[in-house]
Amino acid sequence: MHATTLSFRAGNDFADEVRTLAGLVGLKSSDYIRQAVLEKNEQVMAQRIAALSKELSAEHLAFNESLDESLQDGLD
Repeated sequence: MHATTLSFRAGNDFADEVRTLAGLVGLKSSDYIRQAVLEKNEQVMAQRIAALSKELSAEHLAFNESLDESLQDGLD
Protein backbone atom coordinates (compact mmCIF):
# COMPACT_ATOMS: atom_id res chain seq x y z
CA MET A 1 0.00 0.00 0.00
CA HIS A 2 1.29 3.42 -0.98
CA ALA A 3 0.80 6.04 1.71
CA THR A 4 -0.06 9.60 0.77
CA THR A 5 0.62 12.53 3.01
CA LEU A 6 -2.22 14.91 3.75
CA SER A 7 -1.54 18.17 5.48
CA PHE A 8 -3.64 20.93 6.96
CA ARG A 9 -3.06 24.08 8.90
CA ALA A 10 -3.90 24.13 12.57
CA GLY A 11 -3.33 26.58 15.36
CA ASN A 12 -0.76 25.85 18.02
CA ASP A 13 -3.43 25.25 20.67
CA PHE A 14 -5.17 22.66 18.49
CA ALA A 15 -1.90 20.92 17.64
CA ASP A 16 -0.89 20.81 21.30
CA GLU A 17 -4.29 19.40 22.28
CA VAL A 18 -4.08 16.70 19.60
CA ARG A 19 -0.59 15.69 20.69
CA THR A 20 -1.63 15.59 24.34
CA LEU A 21 -4.80 13.56 23.76
CA ALA A 22 -3.05 11.21 21.34
CA GLY A 23 -0.41 10.55 23.96
CA LEU A 24 -3.04 9.86 26.61
CA VAL A 25 -4.52 7.07 24.49
CA GLY A 26 -1.11 5.78 23.41
CA LEU A 27 -1.19 6.92 19.78
CA LYS A 28 1.02 9.04 17.59
CA SER A 29 -0.72 12.28 16.65
CA SER A 30 -0.93 11.14 13.00
CA ASP A 31 -2.64 7.89 14.03
CA TYR A 32 -4.99 9.82 16.32
CA ILE A 33 -5.97 12.20 13.51
CA ARG A 34 -6.33 9.32 11.02
CA GLN A 35 -8.69 7.50 13.39
CA ALA A 36 -10.75 10.65 13.94
CA VAL A 37 -11.08 11.25 10.20
CA LEU A 38 -12.07 7.63 9.57
CA GLU A 39 -14.78 7.90 12.23
CA LYS A 40 -16.04 11.15 10.68
CA ASN A 41 -16.06 9.57 7.20
CA GLU A 42 -18.15 6.68 8.54
CA GLN A 43 -20.64 9.14 10.08
CA VAL A 44 -20.96 11.10 6.85
CA MET A 45 -21.45 7.93 4.80
CA ALA A 46 -24.08 6.62 7.23
CA GLN A 47 -25.94 9.94 7.03
CA ARG A 48 -25.74 9.89 3.23
CA ILE A 49 -27.02 6.30 3.05
CA ALA A 50 -29.89 7.17 5.40
CA ALA A 51 -30.84 10.20 3.29
CA LEU A 52 -30.73 8.20 0.06
CA SER A 53 -32.73 5.39 1.64
CA LYS A 54 -35.38 7.85 2.80
CA GLU A 55 -35.54 9.41 -0.67
CA LEU A 56 -35.80 6.03 -2.37
CA SER A 57 -38.47 4.89 0.09
CA ALA A 58 -40.55 7.98 -0.70
CA GLU A 59 -40.20 7.31 -4.43
CA HIS A 60 -41.27 3.68 -4.00
CA LEU A 61 -44.24 4.71 -1.87
CA ALA A 62 -45.38 7.21 -4.53
CA PHE A 63 -44.98 4.58 -7.26
CA ASN A 64 -46.92 1.97 -5.27
CA GLU A 65 -49.70 4.45 -4.57
CA SER A 66 -49.95 5.24 -8.28
CA LEU A 67 -50.23 1.52 -9.03
CA ASP A 68 -52.97 1.16 -6.43
CA GLU A 69 -54.88 4.03 -8.00
CA SER A 70 -54.58 2.55 -11.48
CA LEU A 71 -55.83 -0.84 -10.26
CA GLN A 72 -58.82 0.79 -8.58
CA ASP A 73 -59.71 2.58 -11.83
CA GLY A 74 -60.25 -0.75 -13.57
CA LEU A 75 -62.38 -2.20 -10.80
CA ASP A 76 -64.96 0.59 -10.50
